[in-house]
Amino acid sequence: RVKQDNPDGGASRTMQATCGQLSVVDLAGSERVKRSGVTGSNFKEATNINGSLLALGNVIQALADKRKHIPFRDSKLTRILEGSVGGNCKTSLLVCVSPADTSTSETLS
Repeated sequence: RVKQDNPDGGASRTMQATCGQLSVVDLAGSERVKRSGVTGSNFKEATNINGSLLALGNVIQALADKRKHIPFRDSKLTRILEGSVGGNCKTSLLVCVSPADTSTSETLS
C-alpha cells in the first residue's frame, strides 16, 4: 500500500499496487558430452549447463519435499531464479523434447 499526500492540501489517498517478475531462461538442454563430442570451451559450457540444471533439479526437489533448507546458493541460475520458484509465486516450465527414438534415453532421464 502506498499513501500519497495531495500537494494542494486536499485529502490524501491510499493506493494498492501489485508487482510481478518475469524470468525467461533458455536452459539450452542437457548436454551429453560423449554423445555430442564437444571439446574445448564448448565442453566447459556444457559442463556448466549440466551443473546448473542439476542444481535447479535439487532446488525443485527440495521445494517439493518441503525441506527446511533449499539449496538456492548452489549455482548462479538458482540464485537468479530464487524469487521465481520459491515462496508465493506461480511457475511454469516450457519443455522441448525430441521425438526421435535415438533421444529416448535422454528424454526419460
